[in-house]
Amino acid sequence: MIYDVIIVGAGAAGLMTAIQAAQGGLQVLLLEGQKKVGAKILMSGGTRCNVTNKAVSEKDFNSEEIIYVRNILRSFSNEDTIRFFSGLGVELVLEPTGKYFPSTNSGKTVLEALLRKINQAKNITLLCEHKVKAVSRDKEGFILQGDQFHFNGKNVVLTTGGLSYPTTGSDGTGYRLAQSFGHSMVETVPALTPLTTQDNDFKSLSGITLEVQLTLVADGKRCISFRDSFLFTHLGFSGPAALDISRHFLKAKGKKQVIANFIPTYNENSWGEHLRQLGTQNPRKTIRNVLIELMPQRLADIIFKKAGIEASLPMNQLDKASRQRLIDRCVQYPLDVTGVLGYSKAEVTAGGVDWTQINPKTLESKLTLGLFFAGEILDVDGRIGGFNFQWAWASGYTVAQAIIKHRSSHEQEDH
Repeated sequence: MIYDVIIVGAGAAGLMTAIQAAQGGLQVLLLEGQKKVGAKILMSGGTRCNVTNKAVSEKDFNSEEIIYVRNILRSFSNEDTIRFFSGLGVELVLEPTGKYFPSTNSGKTVLEALLRKINQAKNITLLCEHKVKAVSRDKEGFILQGDQFHFNGKNVVLTTGGLSYPTTGSDGTGYRLAQSFGHSMVETVPALTPLTTQDNDFKSLSGITLEVQLTLVADGKRCISFRDSFLFTHLGFSGPAALDISRHFLKAKGKKQVIANFIPTYNENSWGEHLRQLGTQNPRKTIRNVLIELMPQRLADIIFKKAGIEASLPMNQLDKASRQRLIDRCVQYPLDVTGVLGYSKAEVTAGGVDWTQINPKTLESKLTLGLFFAGEILDVDGRIGGFNFQWAWASGYTVAQAIIKHRSSHEQEDH
């Protein structure tokens, strides 16, 4: 049998591609190398699965060709995602952060709904433990081979993910298959992964969370900032602010630093002015009492230690040099970041298949017609908040529509 489309990888993008292609009347074969499908759907968002976001634009993503990302996002919006899952019986609930989660607060609900749709479709064949080792082309189409199988298809879609969480099956297979057809890669690094440190003072704060603004400085220039929740861990720093900045830290060239503002409602000037005013208006108030109104007590104690200031000192006894040290430690602290935890803890991969060799409207290879890409395998990564799933749904939808349209135009030609 020659399938209309063979999809390699049954994660979010692969499942969406299969469902949309089948709805367009195509014969679909969906191959998954693992025993079970959708591991990342089950584990993401603390197992709750952050399906999409209230506001999605290309500004929430990183890519060498961001304009192409914008076009795909517009083809299948966050509203389309909400309608799609509603049609599958999954109610999505908007949280104050702008994130949409299933009302059950379980990624299992999302995965089961997708699999129900797959199983109901008579024109989708899903095979697990079928790891594709090679893809080749002949005059009939594509031949996909594994250890104990080979299949034939008119079109192939690579939705194999990147390198993040390799235990879920994202082991770079898709990159190698793409390269076998001549595709080049944008350098890959882990993204949305915790930062590591050797600073034992900060490691001792493991478990403490607060809102922080992190700024990446490379060769003296401010590159990017993120203000969000921040978590101290026994290895370093996590939470959305740290995860979002991780890929930029890895990609930055030259001497780089991550600067933390632990009181992001203030900057250097406004915090300095606030301290001066307190010295006048509330001279007997201790510095410790000032700080613990704005941050966790244990963090305040570490900041006093690092600033070399006695916490019980009244505000009116804080000299100019001590005040400047306190300003620096509170709102522009250069964190000792030694690296990241890597792909094993990365939620997504930055970099991937280069856009310059892909049709930006259909996600079809310019080098090999009939070969398509969707999801994380491409040079696209979103910030935390449901954006990477939205990319999976949108890119999967785009590819399916392109293949359906291609087939219908061929059928018209045959008539």
